[in-house]
Amino acid sequence: MIGFDPIEHAFRTDVGIRRSHNQDALGVHRSSDAVRWREQGHIFIVADGMGGHAVGEKAAAKAVRDIPHLVPKHASEGPSAAIRRAFLETNAGIHAIGQENPEFRGLGTTASTLWIRPEGAYIGHVGDSRVYRLRDGVIEQLTFDHSAVWELAKRQGMRPEELQGVRSNVILRSLGPEPVVEVDVEGPHPILPGDTFLICSDGLSGQLSDYEIGSILSALPPEEASNFLVELANLRGGPDNITVMIVRAGGPTGAESKAASGKGWPQVPWSVWSMAGGIVLASLTVVFWALGMPDAAFFAFILGVLAVAVGLGGLMVQMRKANETDFFEDEPGTLHVYARTECRVEQGLLDKMMKAEEAVLDRLSETAKAESSAEYSKFRGEADRARTAGDLATSFRAHCRAMHAIVSRFNSGRQKGEVFNPVWDKYK
Repeated sequence: MIGFDPIEHAFRTDVGIRRSHNQDALGVHRSSDAVRWREQGHIFIVADGMGGHAVGEKAAAKAVRDIPHLVPKHASEGPSAAIRRAFLETNAGIHAIGQENPEFRGLGTTASTLWIRPEGAYIGHVGDSRVYRLRDGVIEQLTFDHSAVWELAKRQGMRPEELQGVRSNVILRSLGPEPVVEVDVEGPHPILPGDTFLICSDGLSGQLSDYEIGSILSALPPEEASNFLVELANLRGGPDNITVMIVRAGGPTGAESKAASGKGWPQVPWSVWSMAGGIVLASLTVVFWALGMPDAAFFAFILGVLAVAVGLGGLMVQMRKANETDFFEDEPGTLHVYARTECRVEQGLLDKMMKAEEAVLDRLSETAKAESSAEYSKFRGEADRARTAGDLATSFRAHCRAMHAIVSRFNSGRQKGEVFNPVWDKYK
């Protein structure tokens, strides 16, 4: 459970390098006091419009306006039902506009909503915008991309990036094109102090890996992280609009919270308990035999063997599952995590960062270099000292700030639609 005060958020939306106008939209609806918080919670939403001639822009704007208004309206029906009703009514409204106006035919939008309530986080989702949660250095994708790539990957039991020859931008589900749409609703996801949620359009997730996104979210405060993520997506070419919404639960991190509450002990799998119980029963066999109780000894021996066998079987199944992909966990009645990536800073990430810094510096004008020199030098010095001391996390944080100082100036000086070869390839 999380309280009213500790939630902080930051956001940024950007047209990108190649698009002429921004068809992304976002909305923030925070309760004004603790009473409203308990009744309505906080609602955050990102939408990515589709369709030419500003059609998608209208659809996205309507989604971020209507859904946060409709969710509290239907709250008495329960959180999940409220989100589903809000999405369905918004879809019907967008579809009606498309039907009534020939010039708006085909308008549509993705929509990803994070509704934070006292009992946890609820997610409503249609399309390929995403919701992530970062906790204890691990980033988890909490939404399924309604795209041709992800649907085909699910059917074939593969990871989406393993598929070849499938267009990544084919969306199979969105608000508007059809009179009725299927809505993914999940929750409540438990929230621990220190948890960070990210809602973003594919202009971000298409350009940066989950590992990079999670590492940056771990390293920087929300406002810095949102700005830096957008600049990096543009550095990679900025082919699409980019929207980033970061929501962080204040207080100690999840790990610190567990330690403080005495609940930080690792959970022992049931299979281990089963084997341990079998060993205890087997030991009792000797005791019963020594006491002249052969029947009890035989019974304890049989139970012990069965318990060990069941435990070994369960352990083998758990190990096999652990080696399978983290995508598409479809067990009914569970909260889904569609991808999970550890974001511990590695030497390779720092090496890539430094190469990217050098490439950007080579392309900066002399004026831009002079403007960013003091800020860049300060943070680069901090990064080098931390790296020498073996503190990779601190070094990465300083590198992010040093790179932001030069990348923001580099991107601001570029021409719209400029042909550009990205200088920082994806890491992982």
